[in-house]
Amino acid sequence: MNRSPQETTFHLPVKKMQAKRGARIPVKCKQKNRFIPVFLITVVVLTVLSLLYLGIDWGKMLSRIPDVGGVFWDLAHLDFSNMDLIFSSLIETISIAVLSLLYSLVLGILFGMLAAKNVFRVPVLSVITQSFFTFLRAVPTPVWVLLMLVCLGMGPEAGVAGLCVHTTAFFTKSFAQSFESIPDETIEALEVTGASRLSIFTNAILPAALSQLVAWVGMRLETNFSECAILGMVGAGGIGYVISNSLQGYDYGTAGVAILLVFLVAYCIERVFVKIKKKFY
Repeated sequence: MNRSPQETTFHLPVKKMQAKRGARIPVKCKQKNRFIPVFLITVVVLTVLSLLYLGIDWGKMLSRIPDVGGVFWDLAHLDFSNMDLIFSSLIETISIAVLSLLYSLVLGILFGMLAAKNVFRVPVLSVITQSFFTFLRAVPTPVWVLLMLVCLGMGPEAGVAGLCVHTTAFFTKSFAQSFESIPDETIEALEVTGASRLSIFTNAILPAALSQLVAWVGMRLETNFSECAILGMVGAGGIGYVISNSLQGYDYGTAGVAILLVFLVAYCIERVFVKIKKKFY
């Protein structure tokens, strides 16, 4: 059967591609990344030094592994007899997490404006704000809660105030980075029209960074809820206080129910914000 010249020229490249399909293309990395070996060696050295300094008794740890399984087995025997106390403590924990988040959200936006370099364009103000909140962020949340316990006494007020300090410092840095990610061309175009700094922020910078802000808020709400469960053990109220007392009293069934509820609430928060973030993208 005779073929036209067009058909011949069309099938020749295809046959060549089929012949070369199974061949491997050699890839040579001319510039080797030296950071990875240095990083791995550093990790190994620091791990060995830490183990030597701590003097961990690995034999004792291995002998206690069956005890760990026994504790989790006891936690699995859920005791629902104290559901009223557990539920009220859980609501208190959620309230502390939400209140600290809302207060810190407003403060984070305000201080984030000052920390961002492209909002007011005052470098000294930006550096001072970032340095101050870096100090606040460097101090762990339990330390702030303990300080608030000394100032305000035992109760949820200390938990809200202590969480607000660290959460505001976190939002200030995160929101400032989100504001600075807005292209300078957009801001300069509004400056040419004579718009004020506040108008540029509310009408351009804030709406453009809204999706990033929602992501930061969702992540921080999960963190605040988890920290509230821990801070309750030091007297800040909430379900952490129930878990601590139950474990100290060997009431593992009640502690297991409380821990399970903490996990379920944290999972629900994560799923809700995943759906919210999908609507912004």
